[in-house]
Amino acid sequence: MPKQDRLLLLSDLMLLLVAVVWGTSYGVVKNALVFYPVLGLLTLRFGMTFVVLSPALLHLRHANTRTLRGVLIAGMLLLGIFLCETFGVLLTRAANAAFLISLCVVLTPLVEWFLLKRKPGRVEWGAVALSLLGAWLLANDGKFVFNPGDALILAAAFLRALNVCVTKRVMGDSALPPLSVTAVQSGVVAFGSAAVALVFAPGQWQHIPALADHIPFWISVFYLVLACTLFAFFAQNYAIKRSSPTRVALLMGSEPAFGALFAWLWLGERISVMAWVGGGLIVVASMLATVRWGKTAPVELSVGSA
Repeated sequence: MPKQDRLLLLSDLMLLLVAVVWGTSYGVVKNALVFYPVLGLLTLRFGMTFVVLSPALLHLRHANTRTLRGVLIAGMLLLGIFLCETFGVLLTRAANAAFLISLCVVLTPLVEWFLLKRKPGRVEWGAVALSLLGAWLLANDGKFVFNPGDALILAAAFLRALNVCVTKRVMGDSALPPLSVTAVQSGVVAFGSAAVALVFAPGQWQHIPALADHIPFWISVFYLVLACTLFAFFAQNYAIKRSSPTRVALLMGSEPAFGALFAWLWLGERISVMAWVGGGLIVVASMLATVRWGKTAPVELSVGSA
């Protein structure tokens, strides 16, 4: 097998593994929240990530003021995303969270139209309609009532779509390595979560569970840091440079399916046929929205998950 084909196969396998990892993250977060509150968990997870990635901050000395401002804005958006996602996972099923967060893929063209003035095509409009139908079927098994957790996950999906456009501008206007951007964003999420806890919710600021007495919690934390953050960021950046946009979109579109499957197998969540159909429609809509039909611009994918 030629070297180029081997690299393409490797990138495909890495993307598929990222989809599995991010899909399982919703269940892992829900398990960790049994032991530790939302804001404390976010501070711990992203504080550890920030420490590991801190050497990448050296590249910031070459960045201009506009780039630094853009990176900080992206960090604030990421803080909002994870606040909504993590509180949302606490209040809804992990399967719902995995499916509903994929709406960010079909919301992105709408946000891009508003901010970057690129009008969505007919296929993208169709994907938006299909995803809304899927969300309606998924929410409470077809009842047109969303619980608070579902609403927070939808807010996170919108913020993810907004973050795609902001990150696109930041990365397009600068030569900063992606890991440097990720390091700043991780620091903003960690310090932001700590600040919100101290000012608005002191009860969320608790002693860190002891390692010896809370091994399941620490397994979840290390999985979130090492697999869902550090590995996933590296793998996605590696694969996007080597795969076509269509292959990337199709592989990453499987994330919610893995999330629901993991919630069903590991957490024992009951998922009705109607909910599976709704989630499947969202996955199909995600694929339609990210696959470029005709001569259009390449796909830009955001970095980040629960």
